[in-house]
Amino acid sequence: MGDAFVDTLELFPRGLVYVGIGVAVLVIGKLIQDFVTPYKINNQLRTKDNVALGLSITGYYLGIVIVFVGAVYQDFTPIVADGLGFTTDYWQDVLEVFVTSLVGIVVLNVARIVVDRLVLHRFSTERKIIDDQNVGTGAVEAGVYIAAALVIAGSVSGEGGGPETSFAFAGLGLVVLVLYTLFYELTTSFNIHEQIDKNNTAVGVALAGNLVAIGIVVLKAVFGDFVGWEEALAGFITFAAFGFGLLLAMRLIVDFVMFPRVKVADELAIDRNLGVALIESAVVVSASLILFFAV
Repeated sequence: MGDAFVDTLELFPRGLVYVGIGVAVLVIGKLIQDFVTPYKINNQLRTKDNVALGLSITGYYLGIVIVFVGAVYQDFTPIVADGLGFTTDYWQDVLEVFVTSLVGIVVLNVARIVVDRLVLHRFSTERKIIDDQNVGTGAVEAGVYIAAALVIAGSVSGEGGGPETSFAFAGLGLVVLVLYTLFYELTTSFNIHEQIDKNNTAVGVALAGNLVAIGIVVLKAVFGDFVGWEEALAGFITFAAFGFGLLLAMRLIVDFVMFPRVKVADELAIDRNLGVALIESAVVVSASLILFFAV
């Protein structure tokens, strides 16, 4: 126990460097978002109290941290026991994490635009969030940010492969997010776009929770070391297909077991029951987390 504690103290300064890099990445991510948005974010949040935008940005910041953690999760240079271990190889690892995180932030912003236009393709999410302050849309966009970040984090984690494999699996993961949204809408009795367009926050929260859940499934599908295209693609397709079925099963459990006397679809679409939306989100995210750690 004593030796382990001493080792931890020796590694503490090295860990603080990554904490500092993480804070710097968050600041850079904010500057990038300020640059690419045509409206004044601070004005929307402070003057107009735009909760929808606040939700979206919350998802964005969480997404940045998720991408950063994915970049940190590498098989880095072994740590030396003497001194603080700030070797040249160590700083090369730090630089790699920093650059990978910056690339990840750029991909995250692009992914959000692409997925937004495919997930909520019947209206402009920007107009809904800025002009209408549609909280349901803000929740969905937060879910898109987090889910896309999970995909990116999984794509850059581990050893083997290279930039081409990371971009390939990030692209495949984003396709799965869009396909799952279509699958979700096909397996519900209401029109998602119509409900969110009517400012139904409950439907937006439920969809956001499902996006985060399938994002965790995709993270599992692409997480770890790359050992070859055939094995990687087979595992990816298997986990994605299983994830679709698992999340549908969990939604049915919410419907028939947790709320046996009411229809969840009616609670979401008619009563706009935010509590039911949060419970559905918690159940599907929990199931995907169990899948991630248990398989």
